[in-house]
Amino acid sequence: MPTYAYRCRECTEQFEVKRPIKDAGQPARCPAGHSDTVKLLTTIAITGRGGSGRGAAPAAAPTGGCCGGACCGG
Repeated sequence: MPTYAYRCRECTEQFEVKRPIKDAGQPARCPAGHSDTVKLLTTIAITGRGGSGRGAAPAAAPTGGCCGGACCGG
């Protein structure tokens, strides 16, 4: 079940509510009982190895002389 983050406009308390996706738009009461709350935009990071079983490819070694071509007149 997804977790949604909210902030109370009265007491500024931030809290989370677990509820079904179908109820995601419903208002939520803060733990102190206030009803003037706003749903917060949250982000998630999904990391992992995908299906290939290999990690990310290593970065290529710099080319172009002693300093990668940035300061050698290149």
